[in-house]
Amino acid sequence: MKVAVVGAGPAGVRAVEQLVRAGLTPIWLNEAPDGGGRIYQRPPAGFRRGHRALYGFEAWRARALHDTLDALKPHTDWRPETLVWNIRPRPRLLYTLHRGTQVEELGYDAVILCTGAMERVIPVPGWTRPGVTGLGAAQVALKAQGCAIGWRVVFLGTGPLLWLVAYQYAKAGAQVAAVLDTTPFATKLAAAPRLAATGCMTFAKGAYYVGWLRARRIPIAEGVEPVAIEGAETGGISAIRWRDAGGAEQVTDCDAVGIGWGLKPEAQLADLAGVPFDFDPVQHNWVPQRDATGRTPVAGVYLAGDGAGIGGADMAELAGARAALALLEDAGHRPDAALQVHLDRGLRRHARFRAALERAFPFPAQLAARMPDETILCRCEAITAGEMRAAARAEAATGPAAEVNRAKAFTRIGMGRCQGRVCSPAAAEVLAAALGCSTAEAGRLRGQPPVKPIPILPLAAE
Repeated sequence: MKVAVVGAGPAGVRAVEQLVRAGLTPIWLNEAPDGGGRIYQRPPAGFRRGHRALYGFEAWRARALHDTLDALKPHTDWRPETLVWNIRPRPRLLYTLHRGTQVEELGYDAVILCTGAMERVIPVPGWTRPGVTGLGAAQVALKAQGCAIGWRVVFLGTGPLLWLVAYQYAKAGAQVAAVLDTTPFATKLAAAPRLAATGCMTFAKGAYYVGWLRARRIPIAEGVEPVAIEGAETGGISAIRWRDAGGAEQVTDCDAVGIGWGLKPEAQLADLAGVPFDFDPVQHNWVPQRDATGRTPVAGVYLAGDGAGIGGADMAELAGARAALALLEDAGHRPDAALQVHLDRGLRRHARFRAALERAFPFPAQLAARMPDETILCRCEAITAGEMRAAARAEAATGPAAEVNRAKAFTRIGMGRCQGRVCSPAAAEVLAAALGCSTAEAGRLRGQPPVKPIPILPLAAE
């Protein structure tokens, strides 16, 4: 049986672990040079900071995952620096690009997609200036390269990653000019009892990060609304303007800004495989359909980790192992009943905590819906929020853009290098507000290959 696993983060490692234990030799494809995913991303060889410095409280988990990763590689067809840029469920083919030069078609009998997540961005006036990065990118710079995104950094957004990255930067010696959380304190306070009840240790770690930052008198504001990121037209950033919870406008000097409002699944391959999607009103994300075991409605396609719905690293490890067991059971292997029960129980527990977390840090759809008309919404195609609203009011023969794919045809939003990976969540909010409908009714941009930019020369040669 030819099994492929896409991704070598927490979900991918634990999926491969179960497949190898069952006697299979899976093809293991990973876009990065090494495994670990974003959360446990490994630095380059020769990097001197150890696990404790890089991963903090999660050092023991990172080390355990890395040790398992290294032990598994010789028992798999390990292919790092390999992008899976397309998938076809009939015939069952993966299209890969190795190190930007080698194109290959890989057949498979079954595939587990562990494609991870990326940060959700709400465009703010000035967000396209040099020096503005996503929170995930800011974290990668610190972990993988040992450098900060600026000398004096503001972190803006909401969610656990906002506080974690701010803590990691300050702990590493960077100057954190401010942490600006768009979620009001009262919202988080109301969710605290449920968070503590469903994830005591994780809740305690989050509280520690916040307390550590406050103890060092790093400026913190909650319930804020960003106004603009400012700087010279041809230069970098000089300041960020924002409104506090009382509506008063404030200015914080800085030379870099990290932004992010939670995470969204990197589910393009699931889309191209024909997996249907549902709108999750709690996560405020479009997520591919799968059951609690990772099975999808498409035969031979299994999902695990944040690419199937945001759950975090711990939940991803459980989901990866569970999807592998489902695959093995479907292939005729006898399941380990005790392990299945253990994994199912853990997944249910983490799902309860995740639901509480999403209520503590809700996606601020209203910020996206009322962004100024002149704000660049799609930076690839330089489409503004005003142009998206105009598409909703269009008087063309075919009528206004009633959903995002029609708006794409009118405006070219989502046609650029990122294929809508960055702009689509905010674009749907802008369109929904303009149409007076729900985000679910505004829809989602359909996936198109390649899922990420690839050089055309290897394809032409092939």
